[in-house]
Amino acid sequence: MKIECVITSVGYADFLCETLPHNRVLFDHMVVVTAPEDKETRRLCEFWNVTCVPTDAFETRWGKFCKGKAINEGLQALDRDAYLLHLDADILLPPLTRKHLEFIKPNPDFIYGIDRHICRDYDEWRSFMAMPQLQHENKAYVHMDKFPMGTRLCVEADGWGYIPIGFFQLWHASSGNLKYPEDHSDAGRTDTMFAMQWPRAKRALIPEIVGYHLESVDAHVAANWNGRVTARFGDFAGELKPPVSAARRPGDTTSKAEYHK
Repeated sequence: MKIECVITSVGYADFLCETLPHNRVLFDHMVVVTAPEDKETRRLCEFWNVTCVPTDAFETRWGKFCKGKAINEGLQALDRDAYLLHLDADILLPPLTRKHLEFIKPNPDFIYGIDRHICRDYDEWRSFMAMPQLQHENKAYVHMDKFPMGTRLCVEADGWGYIPIGFFQLWHASSGNLKYPEDHSDAGRTDTMFAMQWPRAKRALIPEIVGYHLESVDAHVAANWNGRVTARFGDFAGELKPPVSAARRPGDTTSKAEYHK
């Protein structure tokens, strides 16, 4: 079973440094798409020997965050001949993810999502990583009580129902769905529009895998849909430092060529 993975990361290097070392070994090929000016993300990819795709498709330097266009740039860098996964930079997958995916033999006609734990406490995360509570135990149990669980998207409307959202979307290239919608200049609807290309009967949850979603202490719904504005992971409420912004600031005269250095 071949699986390729695409991740977008602009101003998310503080999360990516936690997730990339673990996620990169789960897939046959991984690419990380970033803005040319995000040198932290580019350095992490270089260190961990992960393909990095710098692109202005995000349009971050012009005050936008065109995530769909950037995902498509990443997909173009893959072979696109087997299973494809779009994964957010702040999601860490459990070590047995690949084993479970191979065991369940996903249907190539389906799109799949997973559930996620939510962790905002940096010290609690460090403690967990030093001595993790098992998620998969005795080849039978999936523990989901270490961190609070995130919300699923299940819309009560005709033809909608469960929608695997963008933090984890797994599908097969043979479906013919090889391009994310590019109509939006933020990250608010691209993933749901992509998932809705499959009918409800072909949108499925994988209960064997629960991701770990890292969040800033000041995170809220839609906080970073137009680019990163929340505090860096590990900053405390009341002592928040501004995040490393990938956006071009007013008066910034740095040329495009200089950003690509």
